[in-house]
Amino acid sequence: MTASTADRPKISAVVPAYNEVESLPELHAELVRALEATGEPWEIVYVDDGSRDGTEQVLERLAAGDSRVRGLVLRRNFGKSAALATAFRLVHGDYVLTLDADLQDDPAELPRLISALGTGLDLVSGWKRHRKDPITKTVPSLFFNAVTSMVSGVRLHDFNCGLKLYRREVVASIEVYGELHRFMPALAHWRGFRVGEIPVNHRPRRYGYSKFGMARFVNGFLDLLAAAFISTSALKPLHVFGRIGILFVLVGMLPGVFFVSQWLRGEPLRVRPLMLLGAGLVLVGIQFVVMGLLGEMIAQLGARADYPVRRRFNLDQEPS
Repeated sequence: MTASTADRPKISAVVPAYNEVESLPELHAELVRALEATGEPWEIVYVDDGSRDGTEQVLERLAAGDSRVRGLVLRRNFGKSAALATAFRLVHGDYVLTLDADLQDDPAELPRLISALGTGLDLVSGWKRHRKDPITKTVPSLFFNAVTSMVSGVRLHDFNCGLKLYRREVVASIEVYGELHRFMPALAHWRGFRVGEIPVNHRPRRYGYSKFGMARFVNGFLDLLAAAFISTSALKPLHVFGRIGILFVLVGMLPGVFFVSQWLRGEPLRVRPLMLLGAGLVLVGIQFVVMGLLGEMIAQLGARADYPVRRRFNLDQEPS
């Protein structure tokens, strides 16, 4: 297959892959059919997240056969968020489709996702209503999604579905790291984008095994707290830590005011437990304020993490 270099892609498909050598050829064929059916110019960006099973060689063959297929190989396994963040900086399309490489996400859902995006949404997330996974994944996910909905204010059934369609400005404005790929709808909502979901077909895993253990839920909740703090405080750590610090200082000063008033009345000053408690609270409050100031300086740096890439395929040009 060949494509005119003059055609700027309308749709960019992003596929992170980690040890998915068996499923990639079949997924690629399905994905190309779905993209061709839209009638729009397209590209596919594969990210090999440090695989050790021959995934790199499969991507090399796919990229050699079609200039619209682009890809890169990270030097080690950094995680799905790192793979997505790297790909998001390379896409050219107005619409960005993400899906997992394990064949559980159905590329044939693309037209329905595009239709839903056309209703005024900026991000459409898939909802695996009839999920083909073991109970050890489905039950914890129900709890995970309920808590995430409550914390984020976004009422979705399935935050962690890999099948999503974004407008490009969404992925361009969100930094993804840690386990934050699970909260992309929440991050987009906190940035003011319109988020929705539609039920999508979900298929059982045919090759390999899941790469995520139970630790992902603990890490995920911690990252959710971090994301909520960063987003809802508008990158103003001083506003958060400063308020806590001022509260500690004010409470800690109360015993001091009491003992000073007693001293003015002629009572001798003596070291008492309540006096020590007040002094300790004041010191803790000052530390919180200092933490807020340090957080302000760190937030102003605005550094973006770059992950080392070992190989690239058809990636000579940067996105315009």
